[in-house]
Amino acid sequence: MSEEATEPEVTVKAEDVFEPHVLEKYDPEVVAYVLKSRAAGALPQENFRIEDIRADPTKFAPPWSKDVTGWERVADGELTSQDGSTIPIKIYHPDPAQFGEGPYGAHLNFHGGGFVLGDLSTESQLCLSMRDGAGVVVIDVNYRHCPETPWGKCIEDARAALVWTRKSSSSLRINPDSISIGGISAGAHISLVLQHIARDEGIPLKLCLASVPSSSDALLYKTYTESPFASFREFAHGPILPWARISFFGEQCFPRDKVEELRGTVPEWWISPLKSENRTGLCDIFVRTAECDPLRDEGEAYALKLVEGGNKVTMKRYTGSPHTFMYMDWFKKKHEYDLDTITALKQAHGLH
Repeated sequence: MSEEATEPEVTVKAEDVFEPHVLEKYDPEVVAYVLKSRAAGALPQENFRIEDIRADPTKFAPPWSKDVTGWERVADGELTSQDGSTIPIKIYHPDPAQFGEGPYGAHLNFHGGGFVLGDLSTESQLCLSMRDGAGVVVIDVNYRHCPETPWGKCIEDARAALVWTRKSSSSLRINPDSISIGGISAGAHISLVLQHIARDEGIPLKLCLASVPSSSDALLYKTYTESPFASFREFAHGPILPWARISFFGEQCFPRDKVEELRGTVPEWWISPLKSENRTGLCDIFVRTAECDPLRDEGEAYALKLVEGGNKVTMKRYTGSPHTFMYMDWFKKKHEYDLDTITALKQAHGLH
């Protein structure tokens, strides 16, 4: 009787995925993860098509995505944006047995995903960590995405979320004068812009948590060599957030045949916070970057601009880490990141 045939084990070598100068920077844990994923058949990010993603979002959801609908002290909600559109949110309340009945501090979270991807499951585990570790109410905002909605609506949605949170302070059991904002990647970019808007409108903020932020107009580049930042070129062909992926996001947000039309609908500094002219009087900010991230240098350059503006700025670079390291539950730097987040929120909201 013949034995069943088994699939041969696929071996992927580091040199097949990493350029030598990139491999030497990456933490060995992350290298092993990338190689294992490729061996298991994970497609390089540049192989994804927007039509396929929209047709089957679950198939393309990242491994850290988790639906926490119905979990204890997690509620679904919605708010209305500037143009009348409905924006879904998830509200995470702390355990009163541990943190009392409130009023609590509140933190608005804007997820990453290149202004194109992500939902209220993408960063649910990070939201739970902030809630349970810092004792704040976390409001996760599913702002509108491109290409279905013109770029810039995401900023309007973020502002609407901030205004709604303050107006809903009683029902949320929060202190309207103890609100922080933050996000990862595209969500960090949104937070940078919202930080300026809040200042201009006299809305007090305790802290802006901007992680691996984009701050340049990279979504408008035709080639990665247009970037003035060394990290953008150094990691342009890395396995995590390569130039091909950034270019994909750029095409969804600013299609080549509509670039000038779309640019005319929003302030230039919304697209590139580095071009903001008034950098004074902003709330405290904690900017975090990853060593092996194309966006590393522009995030740090933006932070230094705020230092020049006289603001209180904390910066941290996580060595050996790629753009998405804070989602990798098995990675030691992710746990360091979580503790840093909790510490920063506690300090900002007076919960030492």
